Amino acid sequence: MIQTGQNRIDQLFADRSRKRFIPFITVGDPSLEVSFEIVKALVEAGSDLLELGVAYSDPLADGPTIQRASQRALANGVTIADVLAFVAKLRDAGINTPLVLFTYVNPVMQYGVERFFADLAKHGADGAVIPDLPAEENAEATAAAKKYGLHLISLVAPTSESRIKLIGEQASGFIYCVSSLGVTGARSQLRSDLAEFVQKVKASSGLPAAVGFGISTPEQVREVAAFSDGVIVGSAIVQQIERNLSLLAQPETKAEGMQHIKNFVQQLASGLQ
Repeated sequence: MIQTGQNRIDQLFADRSRKRFIPFITVGDPSLEVSFEIVKALVEAGSDLLELGVAYSDPLADGPTIQRASQRALANGVTIADVLAFVAKLRDAGINTPLVLFTYVNPVMQYGVERFFADLAKHGADGAVIPDLPAEENAEATAAAKKYGLHLISLVAPTSESRIKLIGEQASGFIYCVSSLGVTGARSQLRSDLAEFVQKVKASSGLPAAVGFGISTPEQVREVAAFSDGVIVGSAIVQQIERNLSLLAQPETKAEGMQHIKNFVQQLASGLQ
């Protein structure tokens, strides 16, 4: 099924006067059922777009927090097919927030590139982030995404101006600006030249630029929002889920654990106001 109408990501960023809050979770951590409730809580807490992580055994871009989340989801047997069904379930529940899958190139190749994007569209997703797919090797994925009305979201880390230009010219939807070199994980300080880097990225394509990797406090959200179109928070939210695993595991305390996560995300999102 090829998507009809405008992609939800394009609809979201049509209004560039508002900054967007973009959380990441690993689907299936601690279970598919609890992940479903977490997504609903994230939307209620003010999330504008959601990155749904597909658990992978060798997540090169992820630090220890998200690696542990992937291990928990893999222990539950969660696959790409399960995450696609999860997206469809969210759509059936009336959640219309843009949804982007965060996965790696190996699982996509095994699934089949064309089939992957066709199924993304069929199940109601809006795009994908594949962090280990180089710009020089993404022609097949880019063509498949375009065919099905989806966006292949490009990542760009601090690098040469020529490489920023190359990535910007082929970017789609929005550009994911990596705030620092290395893997994901909360950091106490952001790069001093981050604003200058993001301005170069925005100039390379004209697309919205969202910043992720290392953002973990409302103050950092506020700082990054001043020069970007969106703020992505992953490890800090996954860490909050991890801290509440024991509460989430028991029916009588699950609501309390869920409220802790929701409160944390509301505090982060408040940095945009």
